[in-house]
Amino acid sequence: MSGTSEGPTPAADLDRSAVTESDSQAAACAEGRKGANPADPVAYRSVFAAAPLAMALVDREGLVVDANEALGELLGGAGPSLVGRVAADLLDLASDARTWHAYREVLRGRQAKLRCTRRLKHPDGRTLWAQVTVSPLDDDAPGVLLSVADISARHDLQARLRHLQMHDPVTRLPNRTLFFERVSAALEAEVYEQSGTGRIGLCYLDLDGFKAVNDTLGHRVGDRLLAAVAERLTECAKEAGRNRPGVPLVARLGGDEFALLVEDSTGTEQLADLAESVLKALQAPFDLSGQRMNVSASIGVVERHAAGTTATGLMQAADTTLYWAKVDGKDRWTLFDPERNAHLMTRQALASTLRPAIERGEFRLEYQPLVGMSDGRLRGVEALVRWDHPRFGALAPNRFVALAEEDGSIVPLGRWILATACRQARQWQLDNPDDPPLFVSVNVAVRQVWDSDLVTDVAQILAETGLPPRLLQLELTESAVMGSAGRPLQALQALSDMGVHIAIDDFGTGYSNLAYLSRLPVSVLKLDGSFVRGFQYEGTGAAPNPADEVVVEAMIDLAHRLGLTVTAECVETAAQATRLRSIGCDTGQGWLYSRPVSPDRISELMGSESYAVGNP
Repeated sequence: MSGTSEGPTPAADLDRSAVTESDSQAAACAEGRKGANPADPVAYRSVFAAAPLAMALVDREGLVVDANEALGELLGGAGPSLVGRVAADLLDLASDARTWHAYREVLRGRQAKLRCTRRLKHPDGRTLWAQVTVSPLDDDAPGVLLSVADISARHDLQARLRHLQMHDPVTRLPNRTLFFERVSAALEAEVYEQSGTGRIGLCYLDLDGFKAVNDTLGHRVGDRLLAAVAERLTECAKEAGRNRPGVPLVARLGGDEFALLVEDSTGTEQLADLAESVLKALQAPFDLSGQRMNVSASIGVVERHAAGTTATGLMQAADTTLYWAKVDGKDRWTLFDPERNAHLMTRQALASTLRPAIERGEFRLEYQPLVGMSDGRLRGVEALVRWDHPRFGALAPNRFVALAEEDGSIVPLGRWILATACRQARQWQLDNPDDPPLFVSVNVAVRQVWDSDLVTDVAQILAETGLPPRLLQLELTESAVMGSAGRPLQALQALSDMGVHIAIDDFGTGYSNLAYLSRLPVSVLKLDGSFVRGFQYEGTGAAPNPADEVVVEAMIDLAHRLGLTVTAECVETAAQATRLRSIGCDTGQGWLYSRPVSPDRISELMGSESYAVGNP
């Protein structure tokens, strides 16, 4: 009889387990030979012969002193033939260090008991699982009693139950539980430190549009499709494992999500090749009981050093990358990008602290001048919000406004911006009573119109600050204004009736529904900077784009015919300003005049006769 360990050997049982029938039989045997000398088997021979449990007496040196026929039958021989043999060799007790150490401690009388499970090979070729128990004899009879119980049936049942527990019934692939066991095992230091590369890779995929299959064709067809996909993934894994130490593990994690785990990976190229082969394998149509079907998949690919990686971290990276693959267009694989992930994490950090930041007063406003093109005088300013973040520093609106619109915090933030800008505009008016008053232009998000009573907010703020309605201009993007109906249109009309000016921001880049424009309560068009950039630049030698000039001139002429004024954004050179002035543009805004500045700087500029080119 030869033996092999079953893998990681269970820790030696220091007599903590419950007493079983086998233990009771062994105890009876020990009681029967109490006070007898192991060299003289007379006192216990009848017990050995009658006991159905396989047993042997072993001396302090580990040699079999006596063995019953049950043990001989279990090990494929007669009981007497085992006498003098090394018990540890018979039962494979020295195959792992922990069991071998515990066994020797029992032999020396330093440990109460040892119980372990061994996998043994019978001389006829079959494999059996045995539970081995080693208990010391009394002081008068040095040595130990060794008993062996055949637990093959129980072990096979446990193995079948574990297989059912750890595998998906639809695809017969390992399920999420077994997959995470394998990942966790692969990330143990003692495992990857002994491997060839010390790296790990993962392809995490789901099927594009699988929900539609279930919804339209039923879950039975969906299950057949999942099983067919699993077969192709398994073939891809086998092919990828050809001429390599191991085959990638294919698992179904739930729904239409699958994973291919590459232990001891050789780098991103190996994972990229695997992802490519999966996409190619899924491109061929599926024939499900005569029903032809095409599917595609999106795959997130992660490959990294195993050291310092956790199962949770690996899956989070894979899930994030799968999301990128979906966003990038589906039917593709995307490799995990630490920089992109860092940007995403920053975005999430900003989103989670937006509302508290409003309450803590972390926002401030800067103002960019709006200058009359005909005389160069300061006419108004646009209020631009800045976030003085305690961790990330000063943040421009493009870093957080979209987040605020997504989670609704744009409503309280927008209300604060509006109140602060109106209060400042009124203060400039009071501080400079002899100068023409400046109007202030404030950006308004569509969500502010839908999720709050913007008309009431504006009326209340104007009343509280004392700012005349004509000195307030609200900017909405073209895509938000064009096609407005119902509540948004009613709000815009009410604001216009109040005397507030409405401006369309970034005009020319959205719907450009010119027929609808005449029916909106709009008073100002702000030309998108992309048109202005097509004009000639000073000192660059770049030729102007004639088409841009024709388009801008036509839009200005149309606006004037509709009784609207036009503001050009992104004016950066004197040449641009000259050409815009020549075609009738009313006001300009851009770095030629000034970057966004503090309220104090605007106060300094209000006394100027003419706005100087190039002010900081």
